[in-house]
Amino acid sequence: MRKKTRNKLSKTVRGRGISPVIRAIQEFAPGAKVHVQIDPSIHKGMPHPRFHGKTGEVVGKRGRAFVLKVTDGDATKTLIALPEHLTAQK
Repeated sequence: MRKKTRNKLSKTVRGRGISPVIRAIQEFAPGAKVHVQIDPSIHKGMPHPRFHGKTGEVVGKRGRAFVLKVTDGDATKTLIALPEHLTAQK
């Protein structure tokens, strides 16, 4: 799943190391728009790299993870990702 992602799943020099805890405990309400920004240092709950950089809508919650609705071309896909890989849209 991680093949051909050398640049996409790599951190910058100053961004290396463990992620801040605030990223793991952030919450999103259903209907909120979020960006999928994969954190390569956390392998669990990582969505497929084809969704990196896409924007989706939060549909619900499944455990700690969020269920997203993301458009991929003409199709609408359901995506399950942990909050470490999501950022709020501004």
